[in-house]
Amino acid sequence: MKSRHQLILDLIERERPTLRQLINRLAGARGHFTFTGTPLQLADVIETWFRSGAADGFNVMPQIYPSGLERFVDQVIPELQNRGLFRTSYEEQTLRGNLALARPAIAGRYYKAEKEVYL
Repeated sequence: MKSRHQLILDLIERERPTLRQLINRLAGARGHFTFTGTPLQLADVIETWFRSGAADGFNVMPQIYPSGLERFVDQVIPELQNRGLFRTSYEEQTLRGNLALARPAIAGRYYKAEKEVYL
């Protein structure tokens, strides 16, 4: 895994952009992949990247909050679920369970040894 800094250095070495070209390339999305299209087209891109092994997860950064995120959740996620690429439910009832984290050995501030607390 490379840092954002190293990716930019690699880009400079590989493409030798002028300062103006580099600023134009990095200003909008700061070097991240950007996409413009319909929810179905975005689902296609995500599926292609995922199935080819190019990515195993995504950080979604809509340009407009909260409407961009709401649109992604309401329109792209259902399509990914239809394609079997995104879960429709969680198997466990707690975040700890869904992340397969061990339970604390002793009772603590947020966990009582004798019972489970669901948030």
